[in-house]
Amino acid sequence: MIENRKYIIQFLIVLVGIIFLAKLFSIQVMESRYKLAAENNVINKVVQYPYRGLILDRNNKIIVHNTPVYDIMVVPKEVEVQDTTAFCNLLDITKEEFEAKIQKAKGYSYIKQSLFYPQLSNEEFAKIQTRLVEYQGFYPVARTVRKYPEPVLANGLGYIGEVSKRQLERDTTNYYKQGDFIGISGIEAAYEEELRGKRGVKYKLVNVRGIEKGSFNDGKFDTLSVPGNNLVSTIDLDLQKYAEYLMDDKVGSIVAIEPSTGEILAFVNSPSYDPNLLAGRNYSKNFSKLNKDTLKPLFNRPIMAQYRPGSVFKLVQSLIALQEGVVVPSTRIVCNRGIINCHGSHTNEDLHGAIKYSCNPYFYQTFKRIIQQGKVEGMNKDARVGLTTWNNYLSDLGFGRKLGIDIPNESSGMVPGPTYYDYYYQKDHWNFYTIYSLSIGEGELLTTPLQVANLASILANRGFYVRPHMVKGIETPDSYYKLQYDRLDTGIDSVHFTTVVDAMGEIVDGTARVARVKDIEIAGKTGTVQNKNSFDHSAFMAFAPKENPQIAISVYVENAGWGGGVAAAITGLLIEKYIKGEVASNRAWVENYVMTKAYLNNL
Repeated sequence: MIENRKYIIQFLIVLVGIIFLAKLFSIQVMESRYKLAAENNVINKVVQYPYRGLILDRNNKIIVHNTPVYDIMVVPKEVEVQDTTAFCNLLDITKEEFEAKIQKAKGYSYIKQSLFYPQLSNEEFAKIQTRLVEYQGFYPVARTVRKYPEPVLANGLGYIGEVSKRQLERDTTNYYKQGDFIGISGIEAAYEEELRGKRGVKYKLVNVRGIEKGSFNDGKFDTLSVPGNNLVSTIDLDLQKYAEYLMDDKVGSIVAIEPSTGEILAFVNSPSYDPNLLAGRNYSKNFSKLNKDTLKPLFNRPIMAQYRPGSVFKLVQSLIALQEGVVVPSTRIVCNRGIINCHGSHTNEDLHGAIKYSCNPYFYQTFKRIIQQGKVEGMNKDARVGLTTWNNYLSDLGFGRKLGIDIPNESSGMVPGPTYYDYYYQKDHWNFYTIYSLSIGEGELLTTPLQVANLASILANRGFYVRPHMVKGIETPDSYYKLQYDRLDTGIDSVHFTTVVDAMGEIVDGTARVARVKDIEIAGKTGTVQNKNSFDHSAFMAFAPKENPQIAISVYVENAGWGGGVAAAITGLLIEKYIKGEVASNRAWVENYVMTKAYLNNL
């Protein structure tokens, strides 16, 4: 038995020895990657950054392209700088900056490349290229940064920036390395994987002075970079430029949508900024300046700002009331200004007239009929049932939730429900008379400009919408494929839209005459949004033409007063520009009215 154990132990020792010899043979002979690592002191690994995909408008005009720059990378272990002053002068940095950059690189790795000095332009690099080889441990790496031929659409496009430590920790694919750039907001962030492409790498032999002596092993281990895919956006660049021009020196937003497809034609945030400011070496300085701006140009108003919808919401109340059967088009309600204030010389309108004249008492009574339908005993409990029903309609119409636009940071708005009022008034201690301000789009109700533009699309389509989006297709090197988006029905019968839309057409011929355009029938609705802190906000929502609509639009101009003023004027100009291709010369007075802020005289 003891003799057998001896042979077993001897066998195990021999077996372990064979395994070690086999592994050693594999490392030294078969695995060239270990040889590559051993020779790393004479091999320079150069990352080949891919071209980021272009972004085009709907007519294939370039919105975003790339321009070449050079990053100066450093390997701390290899650094030899005899004259620090001369080196600092070469890059126009101080000695303190030099030391800080070296320490940061050491904190990352002594033996791996990291970013030392970013984004030298072609001209800047040409001036230092011949002298840079004198400083061992520093290597130029070519890459590109974004370039914007037209300084528009900044908040929709977003920007790219250096990947953060937190993002690196979350990157389960291990694609990103320190010093890489990544989409941070807007389209750049939402379509990062399509746009970024794939890095390549080249291994180059260098001598002790860092001078390149050729490729390593005839390029056997080199890989080519793969450019990112191009995006074809839904934006009409000419319309976008004109819309931003009209919003110059104003605070607010514009969202224009093609109703049948959900494609966003214009996406305006005002004030905005030149997107070139956040591309290049001065990114940090410019970002800090924009971030401190009290007018918040980085705040993406079309999808993040939340306003009370005001009178625009009377259209929603009309549709819900018709679907619920609590009113019919011929229903007349006396304009009793003793219960809620109103304006104009109307007295006893049907639904068409109530929309046309924006009659507050009519919609006060209409909302009461929706909320207090007598479905259960007790006024307070009945209000809970009615408000729940109302909430469900609003969700189907795209309010109180995110619509799912294909860029990040969309707000959901606010639609108060039973639990909201339970919190403030206790369960079954509230009813219609507690919440009646909702009837005219005020109170706790909040909507985003995108949601209101989407409502215009629903009205244009007579009952459905396609999920709003900013990218329509993706171009690969050898193909193009169109993205598909959901069509969503609102649950309101198309027949109920006739009365509402017909009344909207008369609004443009009446209180919103400044929005009229010759030969284009526009259906619209004014909204004067109450603002406790200053002048009211001017809002207007419309679509055109009334039959076979091509564009749906919402315009918000903060502190500009009546909705039938500047917001309506901007809407009419943009509809004319999009449908006709230009604004008629005899309409210059409308443009002047908008641009000179003549409307402020009426506040």
